[in-house]
Amino acid sequence: MHLKKRVLVTGGAGFLGSHLCERLIERGCDVICLDNYFTGSKQNVMHLLDNPHFELLRHDVTFPLYVEVDEIYNLACPASPIHYQHDPVQTTKTSVHGAINMLGLAKRLRAKIMQASTSEVYGDPSVHPQPESYWGNVNPIGFRSCYDEGKRCAETLFFDYRRQHNLRIKVARIFNTYGPRMHPNDGRVVSNFIIQALRGEPLTVYGQGQQTRSFCYVDDLIEAFLRLMDTPDDFTGPVNTGNPGEFTILELAKLVIEYTGSKSVIDYRPLPQDDPKQRRPDITLAKAKLGWEPKVPLTEGLKKTIAFFDEFLRKQA
Repeated sequence: MHLKKRVLVTGGAGFLGSHLCERLIERGCDVICLDNYFTGSKQNVMHLLDNPHFELLRHDVTFPLYVEVDEIYNLACPASPIHYQHDPVQTTKTSVHGAINMLGLAKRLRAKIMQASTSEVYGDPSVHPQPESYWGNVNPIGFRSCYDEGKRCAETLFFDYRRQHNLRIKVARIFNTYGPRMHPNDGRVVSNFIIQALRGEPLTVYGQGQQTRSFCYVDDLIEAFLRLMDTPDDFTGPVNTGNPGEFTILELAKLVIEYTGSKSVIDYRPLPQDDPKQRRPDITLAKAKLGWEPKVPLTEGLKKTIAFFDEFLRKQA
């Protein structure tokens, strides 16, 4: 009889996955970290490889998997436009076939399973801030649709597996998250700005930089995942996980320049297609059901993230 909880984390060598694996091991779990290394990296979990309670598996979730676990966190999917648009068909497959395969595994094992969904299910929202009850304003045929619609379909599958097979599911809708181990070339605004500033390059701002984003530090987000998985079986979500503090892109650019001590200037470019103008979570439900809200202010989180990228660039040099 095994006494430790056995947990599978798909996309476990990625930015969020590697932090989750760490926290689960700290909690006393046996962790199977699964990744195909499209955007994840062995480097992110290198420090865990000697731990007897950690196992690393190279596998793609679009193929069935046979392991024995008690809980599954399904995080596998490229999450930044630059990566998910690289092979849009594969992105949709990862969300949809990946969900089917992991739900099938959970069904066979009677395991509890969490889906890492996204604020992108709201599309370019006409409601602000976005509550879970909002159905979204989504373009099903645009350049971002492979990700948006893939994640929407995954949510559908999770709820149908619950209705049809009484599966224990949890769905977290993740809003912009940042922190150490972000992919350096993922085209996301925080990593983009920090790397540009550290290199003394102009910071690329689209439009006038008045579009807003809400930035959640990775440690806060992982805490929300763990609390969501611990909720009673009758609470499924979807639940918004993110920071309701709202900043314009221009404000973020100025903060990064200040904290890096960079001489960078701002380079204004035209707005890309389907780029949401506002993105801010309503976390009323997370506060009520998880007793959770973000604790790390943007100023503190940015400093930790800058320190990580500073070291990363030094090693590269």
